[in-house]
Amino acid sequence: MNDRVNDPVPDDVPDSVPDVGNEDVPLRPHAEEAHAAELAALAALDDRPRPPRWRLSPHAVVTFLLGGVLADGTVVSPKYVGNRRLIEVAVATLATDRALLLLGVPGTAKTWVSEHLAAAISGDSTFLVQGTAGTGEESIRYGWNYARLLAEGPSEAALVPSPVLRAMRTGGIARVEELTRLPAEVQDALITILSEKSLPIPELVTEVRAERGFNLIATANDRDRGVNELSSALRRRFNTVVLPLPATIEEEVAIVERRVAELGRALELPPVPAAADEIRRIVLVFRELRDGVTEDGRTSLKVPTATLSTAEAISVVTNGLALAAHFGDGSLRVEDMVDGLVGAVVKDTVHDAVAWREYVETVVRDRPGWGDFYIASRDATA
Repeated sequence: MNDRVNDPVPDDVPDSVPDVGNEDVPLRPHAEEAHAAELAALAALDDRPRPPRWRLSPHAVVTFLLGGVLADGTVVSPKYVGNRRLIEVAVATLATDRALLLLGVPGTAKTWVSEHLAAAISGDSTFLVQGTAGTGEESIRYGWNYARLLAEGPSEAALVPSPVLRAMRTGGIARVEELTRLPAEVQDALITILSEKSLPIPELVTEVRAERGFNLIATANDRDRGVNELSSALRRRFNTVVLPLPATIEEEVAIVERRVAELGRALELPPVPAAADEIRRIVLVFRELRDGVTEDGRTSLKVPTATLSTAEAISVVTNGLALAAHFGDGSLRVEDMVDGLVGAVVKDTVHDAVAWREYVETVVRDRPGWGDFYIASRDATA
């Protein structure tokens, strides 16, 4: 028998574990949940024409994405920083019978824009199909509850609708992420839906016709290995908007700072002041390695195989904040950033490691004011 089971409880042990957070709040709320107050304020003041079943007018949807101050003083936070015309074209496309394809390299906020467009337009961003090499046609069309199918035969009750089918029935916005990851035969399941706005169900000798308001947003990138090219028949059914990487370092730094602050609040990280200088250095390193040339254009660089996107920079800084909060002195230091930075850059232990060491020794070592960064980078790769 364990002699310790009847030991008295020390006086300093609390009766119960304290509640350290709101257990009812999901780790990542959907866009319509996270920005419910902004959407409600926009809807209340929106007096412009709205397409059928849209919660907001196209103009208000653009304001929701790009931010602004409303007539009642409500501040709408920007969800996307970039060319306004691109967002206007995307929203205008969804107001027609054409589907929208957001194209760009990884980390250009395609998924982010897709989710927030769906939240603003239909109030529900959850009609989502995540494209992978193993995604089947039933994810686009429908499947079956096989227990009921065997017991009752084909019936409406045995049908399992896909997210796209549910969006068709409710007049919502469906989302297909990583369209080019889907096998070609699964991609082609979209052709009838997008051209005829209907989905035949031959087992029930019927079809589902899309309600007004239905449309589809797909995302894709051309740098993903194993990409399945879109057929010309499918590509013709989309209007394509290319989302570029941030044009300037100032724009990219602003994006990283804002998203890091949002993630810190969502993850309930202990407060650590985000050092603007450290963020700018991380962003500069990413931009130079991504472009294959230093900021001043004087030195050519090896380009790593890794996708050094804005999203990766956000991840590196957020990881640095977590290290500083839990294992440091509460201040964001260069050492907290470099380990995550090396992990983001060096994906191929041969080519990328050479590119990183060359960058550290030829650029970082001689850059004024970067002595601490050089030492931390050299030690991290030693």
